[in-house]
Amino acid sequence: MSPISGDVYVFLNHRRNRIKVLHWQGDGFAIFYKRLEKGTYEIPLKNTSQNNIEIEAQTLQLILDGITLSSVKKRPRFIHKFSSDKC
Repeated sequence: MSPISGDVYVFLNHRRNRIKVLHWQGDGFAIFYKRLEKGTYEIPLKNTSQNNIEIEAQTLQLILDGITLSSVKKRPRFIHKFSSDKC
């Protein structure tokens, strides 16, 4: 992971009512900061041996919107796997 590669870094305070999102925009860093007046942000489950986790952009959006991650169910989608066989 590299800050200038387009990765987004998310930081939560201990009470999980404040979030900072750090993103490189080509000519400098942009920071998004939000403090909740009520409630907390949900942290996805992680392996206890790690200090950081990777999440998808959709998961970050759900966290910011206050949606409970365990209630979200993804519907199956068709995934076409390309084969190396010629037609």
